Amino acid sequence: DGLPYLHSPFQGHPTPSCTMRSWIEMLPVNNATGPLKEAYEQAKTPAGTVDNVMRVHSQRPHTMLGHLTLYRSVLHHPDNTLSLWFLEAVGVYTSLLNECEYSFTHHCANLRRLLKDDERAETIESALRYKSPEEAFSGKELALIRYTGKLTSTPGAVEAADIEAAKSLGASDGEILEVNQVCAYFCYSNRTINGLGVTLSGDSVGYYAD
Repeated sequence: DGLPYLHSPFQGHPTPSCTMRSWIEMLPVNNATGPLKEAYEQAKTPAGTVDNVMRVHSQRPHTMLGHLTLYRSVLHHPDNTLSLWFLEAVGVYTSLLNECEYSFTHHCANLRRLLKDDERAETIESALRYKSPEEAFSGKELALIRYTGKLTSTPGAVEAADIEAAKSLGASDGEILEVNQVCAYFCYSNRTINGLGVTLSGDSVGYYAD
């Protein structure tokens, strides 16, 4: 797709040059039949491919459909009110904290394409990588990103004060829920990916067309 891989903050993790796609067998797309074929059809990207994050579910197509439904409902539903680029930033931060190179790479590319501002994207990526979100965000966005960090890394420590901090800066209950669900989704997806050794091999990085 012409996008270079972003500088990876991960050491010792699978790299985009890996030929292995996962630690379990991914059934092929081309000769799939029945429920698997139907699941693959629903999971196709705009480029007509199926990303490894979905292909890794091929042994159980019903979980592919569940994953896909959750992803689309929390990140791409038209009733969301927060900007999609910001929800992508929530996913990027969650993936960084969970050390999921796969999701970080895909969603950093998405963030960059949505912003159409490479300098801003670099600032956000650097701030999140070094756990200094105040270098790139302010106001309710900063409060929501800090909430994301706490929910990802120390979920048992989240308290009402974290929600009130975001509300005091203008975040609505619905916006807080959006961030909560995007963060929770990425924790699920990151653990699916890291737990099954899913790599970027063969994927077209980034979901959006230029």
